[in-house]
Amino acid sequence: MSYNACNSIIVQSDAELSAAEAHGLATGLLCINEQADSAYWLAELLQDSDSVNDENQYVLVRLFEETRRLLGSDEFEFDLFLPEDDTSLVEQVEALKSWCRGFLFGIGSGASGAKWPKEARDILKDIAEFTKLDANAEGEEDEQAFMEITEYLRSAVLLLRDELGNSSRDDDDIDDDFID
Repeated sequence: MSYNACNSIIVQSDAELSAAEAHGLATGLLCINEQADSAYWLAELLQDSDSVNDENQYVLVRLFEETRRLLGSDEFEFDLFLPEDDTSLVEQVEALKSWCRGFLFGIGSGASGAKWPKEARDILKDIAEFTKLDANAEGEEDEQAFMEITEYLRSAVLLLRDELGNSSRDDDDIDDDFID
């Protein structure tokens, strides 16, 4: 699935988001609830925008469902949905910042962090800090730092999925036990 194709669909719909931010939102929602509905994501994504035709909606739903599949894979296949490597580093950093904003929104709209483990809260603080990255990046050192951040985020997302998904399931179990 092409970043540019998805980004074009989102931009055409006046969604005021990029494909990176949309993917971050989907990832955050799915980390909290692996059963999250793509319809909810689309509604959040396109709330103030023009309608999207069926073909483009299908592409976006496919992005959401592919994200679900990759997050659930035991093969460590999940990756951030960012512009291709031939895109300028400045644009890649901007997309990374947008991805982080979308992810935090997805996490925040999916659950309350009051009972989250300290490690999960620390990772979320790191991700919040990544939204403040200086986009004026250039050179090998900045490229290396960018790659390290994206690798950290890949790992952190999978850890958060396990931690936050388990804590929300544990909360459900506690509530079920309480009701019985």
